[in-house]
Amino acid sequence: MDPYASITELSTQIRERAISPVLVVDACLDRIEALNPHLNAFITVTGDAARAAATAAESELTAGHWRGPLHGVPVAVKDFYDTAGIRTTAGFEHFANRTPPKDAEVVTRLKAAGAIVIGKTNMDMLGMATTGLTSFYGPVRNPWNAEFIPGGSSCGSAAAVASGMCYATVDTDAIGSCRLPAACCGVVGFKGTYGLISTEGILAGEAPPDEVIIWFSHPAVTTRRVADAALIVAALHVANALSSADFARQLNEPRSLRVGVATNFKADPDVLAAFTNAVNTVAGLGHVTKPTVIPFAGPRMGIQHIERDREAISDQLFGDIDALLLPTTTGAVPRASAAATNSQALSADNTSFANYYGLPAISVPCGFDANGLPVGLQIVARPSGDHDAIALAHDYEQAAGWSRRYPAI
Repeated sequence: MDPYASITELSTQIRERAISPVLVVDACLDRIEALNPHLNAFITVTGDAARAAATAAESELTAGHWRGPLHGVPVAVKDFYDTAGIRTTAGFEHFANRTPPKDAEVVTRLKAAGAIVIGKTNMDMLGMATTGLTSFYGPVRNPWNAEFIPGGSSCGSAAAVASGMCYATVDTDAIGSCRLPAACCGVVGFKGTYGLISTEGILAGEAPPDEVIIWFSHPAVTTRRVADAALIVAALHVANALSSADFARQLNEPRSLRVGVATNFKADPDVLAAFTNAVNTVAGLGHVTKPTVIPFAGPRMGIQHIERDREAISDQLFGDIDALLLPTTTGAVPRASAAATNSQALSADNTSFANYYGLPAISVPCGFDANGLPVGLQIVARPSGDHDAIALAHDYEQAAGWSRRYPAI
């Protein structure tokens, strides 16, 4: 069985009874057993519960009850989200024995869609770093090269998806904490418009985070393919926020978007070269491109005017464009040794503006740096323009082919 199959490919096999959900779950658990001691992507593995859920899924399918494209598909959840009866630690020593009584809303929705939760992924402690090195449960290692950071704070998720331990994860993104590790590990990281996916059940009952985190934090997803991200988001999005069909069924329809190419981002030569090639690929797909200046200053001004700024951003930035291109990271993936004393060693300068303005944003692989580590292309769209961001990312992914490159582990 191919550990790097897409969810669409796997789902077709499961629905047609060509492969059993039990076999799929066992294969993922075997891969976790083999790779997790090296990568440290998981804090908790729920093998027994996952096998029981897989057996139940197989019985449902035998009875002709198919819940949809996630039925029988193994996924994982960042250890920020509560899971009933399973410890939820946020990578924090003082939460080591914290066992919530209720699932977070996103976990409830995953299970309702038939997805099988196989574990809780490692993360920077309380989501407060960008390196993947600060968890109480030890650092996560980049599957492409263990000497380099995986990015954070959703480090375990990116490493797990990149190495084929599971097919998707549900994460959080407050300044880029899903998109940054996705870029470093060569996978897809998407966060939707603010409010698209529920935050209910992130460390429920604990002291609330400061107001900045409440405004900036977005639920997010990590996958190996853009279409897979669309399927996960379709299962998770808040009712009536948008049509599931917009995500899961329209990706291959022809479209021509007005695409802004950012001119004022930060990037080292490796990242700039990969980005330039990506822009040329997007332009070659028939999309109209134009230079665009991003209002990066917003996040530095606090949250005093954040609601006003979110209301104004559609006209301010998206008056004559539908989507925006810029690199996900400002430079090559840092070495773990160099990042050990700086929890913010991976800069969020190119990502945090999307959190401030509540914009949908996705990172997709667009090349490699001089050390052989992945580089990410970031696509940002107007508020509620989630489908434009995902559709353009899908177009680029299909044309560029980087999603078919995997780490040699």
